[in-house]
Amino acid sequence: MDNNNPKNGFAYTYSAKEQEELKRIRDKYTAPTEAEDKMKRLRRLDASVTNTAQAVSLILGVIGALILGFGMSLCMTELGESLGMHRATAIAVGIVAGVSGSILGILAYPVYNIIVKYKRKKLAPEIIRLTDELMK
Repeated sequence: MDNNNPKNGFAYTYSAKEQEELKRIRDKYTAPTEAEDKMKRLRRLDASVTNTAQAVSLILGVIGALILGFGMSLCMTELGESLGMHRATAIAVGIVAGVSGSILGILAYPVYNIIVKYKRKKLAPEIIRLTDELMK
């Protein structure tokens, strides 16, 4: 069959990848079924447990790394002198800042675990209810 024959019109078939994209776009404009709504809610709730914990622990880790870097800069460069500190004072402040930053960085993972445990406990009844409804 000639796809460009004016009598027959033009015919074009999409690849499997394009078919999936077409389906995703079409699904955005069709009303979801009740099961799809529940499944989306379940996925969103499940993802919110780790997303919140990741965000908090990342922020804590980055702040800790910046404070650690500042402390190292005070100890190893002339930054303290540029800020008007005596060399010994800059080293002492740098050590305190470096240790503080290290502690914040180390606490990022335990904070992640605490938040995940808390959020799972808080969302467990809703997730169990949704999974029971979907499994029946």
